[in-house]
Amino acid sequence: MYIKYENNLKIRNHTTLVLLFSILIFSLFCCQNRNKGIKSSLPDSTLYTQIDYTRLTLDSTLVADFLENYSVSDSTKEQVLQFYIRRDYQYAWFNELGMSSAATLFYDQLQNFKLDFDNNTLENKFLDSLYNQYIADTAGLTDKLKDREKLELLLTGTFFQYADQAWSGTDLNPLDLEWFIPRKKKDFQLVLDSLVSKNSENVFQEPVNQYYIHLKQKLSEYRRIQKNGGFPRVITNKTNLKTGDKDSCLIQVKQYLLISGDLIISDSSPNFTDTLVTALKNFQERMGLFIDGELGKQTLTSLNTSIETRINQIMINLERLRWIPAKMEPDYLLVNIPEFRLHIFEKNKEAWSCNVVVGKSATKTSIFKGNLANVVLNPYWNIPTSIAVNEVLPKLKRNPGYLDRNNMEALSGNSVINPYSVNWNSFSGRLPYTFRQKPGKSNALGKVKFLFPNSYSIYLHDTPSKSLFTQSSRAFSHGCIRVSEPIRLAEYLLRNNSDWSPEKIQETLKTDNQTYINVEPKIPVYIAYFTAWVDNKGRLNFRNDLYHLDAKMGEEIFGKVGMVE
Repeated sequence: MYIKYENNLKIRNHTTLVLLFSILIFSLFCCQNRNKGIKSSLPDSTLYTQIDYTRLTLDSTLVADFLENYSVSDSTKEQVLQFYIRRDYQYAWFNELGMSSAATLFYDQLQNFKLDFDNNTLENKFLDSLYNQYIADTAGLTDKLKDREKLELLLTGTFFQYADQAWSGTDLNPLDLEWFIPRKKKDFQLVLDSLVSKNSENVFQEPVNQYYIHLKQKLSEYRRIQKNGGFPRVITNKTNLKTGDKDSCLIQVKQYLLISGDLIISDSSPNFTDTLVTALKNFQERMGLFIDGELGKQTLTSLNTSIETRINQIMINLERLRWIPAKMEPDYLLVNIPEFRLHIFEKNKEAWSCNVVVGKSATKTSIFKGNLANVVLNPYWNIPTSIAVNEVLPKLKRNPGYLDRNNMEALSGNSVINPYSVNWNSFSGRLPYTFRQKPGKSNALGKVKFLFPNSYSIYLHDTPSKSLFTQSSRAFSHGCIRVSEPIRLAEYLLRNNSDWSPEKIQETLKTDNQTYINVEPKIPVYIAYFTAWVDNKGRLNFRNDLYHLDAKMGEEIFGKVGMVE
């Protein structure tokens, strides 16, 4: 958006009636649009502020005149007006000593945003000229009072435009992108108060979570890499190069890994050294590949993914991170679907993590937030209707003994029935019976499950199919999430429950008695979808777009598909 604001601003002598009429119009507009959009209706209570005021004030008619000539959305105008009304028209970016450090901090942040996100919608040549002229002019060539008034209002208006783009994100509907974690609305009035009340010794905290901050820093790094020519392309006809081999392509591999930070020491030789093995293993771990330190097909494909594709991937995930609360709960569980991993956080730090198996593309694991309420030892598996009709029924038609062989039973209501007493061939679709698998080592849920009530019928659980956890890509389930270390997770969740020591848990697991245990307090569980993020070691990770949600979002944001498949 460009500012259409005359260089010689004429302050008109508006009456109080005109000002009140302007306020009324904006108030009505706000009321009419309060329920439009779906960014959120939940206030983000994690944002607080203390306001430092100044004796410098603006004429209210000047603000009204500015807004009349300011070519931005009505919602931005309303934000500016309400901001100054609430602070009794006191300046925000200037004090008695001149321009505040907050103005410089915000202006620099604005320029970095435009560069990092390749975003020109906030370009404002009048603001740039006025800002640079104001701070550079020591000879008194400008009208300091008039320029100060213009710059004050332009900075405020631009701030609300910037805040909406940088911290709220696009107008995409998360629900359309299968994202059902509730969003919280950010109060940018409070954010601006917080920014302008900071002194030069304090660091302004953006109203976004730390995951966003860290990933945005990586976006800056990748923009610099792009500006310097990007990553070298690795060309070779050989496959599965490994330690001891020699090939000219290894020169490009080492150049790439040096730029990416995986290789610490520069090496221009064509030799496959032990140092290269270590660097490749680090790269493979960041990309979620099988870690063998060799240059195989999948590793080569990841190395040759363009810098532009990676930047788009980062930007798509930054958009998702804007949908996450600025401040998470101190204790929570996070399942990142494309990573196939469960992360356990305690007191805002990752305590540990483990592998998981998630839903196949045809039976996706849903993206949502729940609250873990129960640990169930020796669970029954209540077989979903779709599996009962499509998988169990055909086998029952061939032989009703299928249930006994798989430790299952059929129920009519709450009563167990004899499967041989039913003519299963008479059914082709909906069944008047339900099925469940009894507790035991062969139970599909294993020996433990973790319940967090939700409308998607998804939960965490153990599994007898332990070998699947060794796969680098682990999308095998019908939607629920299989955990590689379920007993450790149960013991962790019950660590403060004196009635359930690790020993008692183990004793109960030796039986086949289903046992429900309440988790108090309940712990939040986030089932999320991130294909680019910064891990707790500060490393940038990428993953494949398992459910093609990056591709779908990429079409909305960039107008094209450019994501890693």
